[in-house]
Amino acid sequence: MAETPPKRAQSAVALAYHSGDPAPKVVAKGKGLIAAQIIERAKDAGVFVHESKELVALLMGVDLDSQIPPGLYRAIAELLAWLYHIEAAQASGGPLPAPPDAALFIDRPQEAADKDAINQ
Repeated sequence: MAETPPKRAQSAVALAYHSGDPAPKVVAKGKGLIAAQIIERAKDAGVFVHESKELVALLMGVDLDSQIPPGLYRAIAELLAWLYHIEAAQASGGPLPAPPDAALFIDRPQEAADKDAINQ
């Protein structure tokens, strides 16, 4: 009989961004029950929850109350733009936009170096 692999604990990261801040900050993060509470509180507050395992894995490495690293700026900017479009769609009664694949916008220094080596 084949054993099923153990389930990985769910992870969650909450970000906050205020106009004028240099970059969004990690304001909460956790795994398992803490992750479930972060997600539940976000939903209770009417905050949209976006799932991206790769992005969450990278954000889990950021210290609490610290700004996100520059390599994640574009990915997070795409998510913030998506949220603004959702708010506009809700206000106008229009259709909700599809979420972006934030992982596509993560700046990976090694991949950039590999591309440069290929192009030479």
